[in-house]
Amino acid sequence: MSNLRRWQAKFIGTAVALLPVSPFLFLQGEVTRWKVGLLPDAAGEKYGHAGEGDDPAKLLVIGESTVAGLGARTHELALAGQFARHLSSHTGRRINWKVVGKNGVTARRTIDELVPLVADGPFDYILLGIGGNDVMKLSSPAKWRRDMLELLQILRAKNPDAVIFISNCPMIIYSPIMPQPIKTILWRLSQMHNDNILEFTRDLERVFYYPQPTEIRAEGFFADGIHPSEQGYSDWAAAMMSYFAANHKW
Repeated sequence: MSNLRRWQAKFIGTAVALLPVSPFLFLQGEVTRWKVGLLPDAAGEKYGHAGEGDDPAKLLVIGESTVAGLGARTHELALAGQFARHLSSHTGRRINWKVVGKNGVTARRTIDELVPLVADGPFDYILLGIGGNDVMKLSSPAKWRRDMLELLQILRAKNPDAVIFISNCPMIIYSPIMPQPIKTILWRLSQMHNDNILEFTRDLERVFYYPQPTEIRAEGFFADGIHPSEQGYSDWAAAMMSYFAANHKW
């Protein structure tokens, strides 16, 4: 808890220090959103399968815009389909995947709006694509931890034997469209959330977080400067599965 208190104090101190320039930062954010526009969700069915075999496993992919597939033509080419393909290769099993995603959701809104939509469980694997909006909407470290632990508790209760994977907090520092100083401010908050989730998931059973990578291939990764392209989803899914396979037994 000492780290959480330190992060919370740093968050509050930074917020107070930025109050005089907050109108400018808000305007920067609005201009950036206008420049980026709004990509549509991935088209096509929100379910599918990857691989073959007589012992199929069920994968739920739930969360924010990356789960909704912004930047890809179909879910097959977005996060769900790409992650399922790598999961199938690793396990040697057919993976039947299902998507429950919505642009703009935080961890709190995922609990309130998306979890009630999940059917066809229990699942063998869950990929939770979350964190971007908790950074963009300035969730405090205490709120981030509280909401995420509640969400994980709900998912575990509904899926007692599932392996739960969590994607990394957003790599805002690589965004080619995010202006300064808001880029650095949000990146530092994202790093703080990354350290926070590493700590509070460390002792959770069969819950694995993919920490922010030290290097990514930024060229070709983004569709709009914020969301991944189809190549970005492919590279991201491969990197996550490589990390999970190398660092965890599941």
